[in-house]
Amino acid sequence: MAVPIPGRRVQRTNRAQGYVGENGLRLEYPGKKPVQDILSTAPGCYVPAETWGSGENRLYHSDNLPVLAALARDGSVAGKVRLVYIDPPFATAATFESRKQKHAYDDHLVGPAFVESLRERLIWIHRLLADDGSLYLHLDERMVFHFRVILDEIFGEQNYRNCITRKKCNPKNYTRKTYGNVSDYVLFYTKTDTYVWNRPVEPWDDARAAKEYDYVDEHGRRYKKVPVHAPGVRNGQTGGPWRGKMPPPGKHWQYPPATLDEMDARGEIYWSPTGNPRRKIYLDDSTGVPLQDIWMDMRDAHNQNIRITGYPTEKPSALLERIIEASSDPGDLVMDCYAGSGTMLAAASDLGRRWIGVDRSDEAIEATIRRLQHGTERMGDFVNGDPQPTTLRLFDTSDFTLYVETGSEEDSPAPDPGDVQADASDVAFQLAR
Repeated sequence: MAVPIPGRRVQRTNRAQGYVGENGLRLEYPGKKPVQDILSTAPGCYVPAETWGSGENRLYHSDNLPVLAALARDGSVAGKVRLVYIDPPFATAATFESRKQKHAYDDHLVGPAFVESLRERLIWIHRLLADDGSLYLHLDERMVFHFRVILDEIFGEQNYRNCITRKKCNPKNYTRKTYGNVSDYVLFYTKTDTYVWNRPVEPWDDARAAKEYDYVDEHGRRYKKVPVHAPGVRNGQTGGPWRGKMPPPGKHWQYPPATLDEMDARGEIYWSPTGNPRRKIYLDDSTGVPLQDIWMDMRDAHNQNIRITGYPTEKPSALLERIIEASSDPGDLVMDCYAGSGTMLAAASDLGRRWIGVDRSDEAIEATIRRLQHGTERMGDFVNGDPQPTTLRLFDTSDFTLYVETGSEEDSPAPDPGDVQADASDVAFQLAR
């Protein structure tokens, strides 16, 4: 396998457009707006609905663009969001209904209109993220490649981290001439090169551990042997001799000679019969198997015992828990501005994060509130109408506040506070039914 030699990256800044990129690659299409036009979006005005608490967490019932513009003016939010996960519509040109046949949302934006709509929101999200914050954008094969370019424009190519492939369902028995479509994708970007990262791992099983760590020392500890050199030539101590040996051509020692001596004294260096050094890595020092960028264990609901809300395109809670734990810490502020059934919001509450959720759909807001109050229901037998008992209450209504829209800052005259509160309460009552 060819091993690339690390090189220097040249960063170019396009300050006129507000982007930081490396290669100037851009996606052009009809209707693409200048960044400054997008940043002049009028922020919406929102008031709490009296019915749903006064908690620190926020749930907005509104189009997310004016909400994002308003949050950018909120000093407690702008530049302080540690993690954003969004699962927007996938440009399917379809209408989606819940499992109970209630209208959830229309996915009618396609082509350039879809790209520009999502791009506008991503530009605002970039402004809301903390300097050590991360974005996870969930898409399918229709638009993921377009948004790799769009996100390079907004975040800078150097801040691309991964394109995660998720197996979303069981194999399909297609009759048409194509491969079965069983995957979708999550683009992972960070705002800078310094970001929160709690490496996710999978536990070792006995068979995998025995195969990976195939040596046992005199104390019964399993270990494997790895090189003590790395790609690239260095001119300092790591590029010089150690124990009379130079690193292989085009390589350097991973550690200075003094550190290698200390490791050897502790018995952490294996010497081959021909005198080549290797480093011992012990199984009991490993916290688990580092997670890679293909996730086979995060399928959507696929049997009767999995608990769901019934909202269309609902993602598994374990998927959001993995992302939240990897890219935020307890107490951090996280956001999902395409909240859907509130999977991320519920996972964030479970994991001790503060959250902001946004969705314009009545059905989405209703599903989210129901989930936060009562949890999810066993999927059950959909054909035969198997009963689906609800879990116990999860969160008190004081844990979050529902905000409803009253217009924008450009609207005049200002609404009477009493009328606003009455309208907000009426909306919340309708949603709660």
